[in-house]
Amino acid sequence: MGIPTTKPKIYYDCNDCPAFCCSAYERVQVTPRDIRRLAKHFGVTEEVATARYTKMYDKERVLRRKRDELFGQSCMFMNSETRGCGIYHARPAVCREYPITRRCAYYDLYKFEREQQDDPDTLPLVKLTFKKWKK
Repeated sequence: MGIPTTKPKIYYDCNDCPAFCCSAYERVQVTPRDIRRLAKHFGVTEEVATARYTKMYDKERVLRRKRDELFGQSCMFMNSETRGCGIYHARPAVCREYPITRRCAYYDLYKFEREQQDDPDTLPLVKLTFKKWKK
């Protein structure tokens, strides 16, 4: 059995999405490696990149956010006009890995609601909140 010559089918198109993943999460974790990548991308020191582009959220270092017309807030690097990543080649590891499956839940919701509403301009608003749950 040889190496497969076709890639598995992907059921989402990031170019068609209004950047749910850049907006729905309150925090995008960054690692020291991510900070080094940002520093190199912007031609600044790691200390400057840390201060300028990140903040602490509890005990976690995360990307800063900015105001977003569609969702209230989004990643500071999300381009509001194109709805694309403004630092695509320097984006954090967590962004590089998402989604880890052939499907994207946000994209599925987006397409489902447009079909259900019979309106190609429908935009479901998504905000994730987390709560401890006891069984």
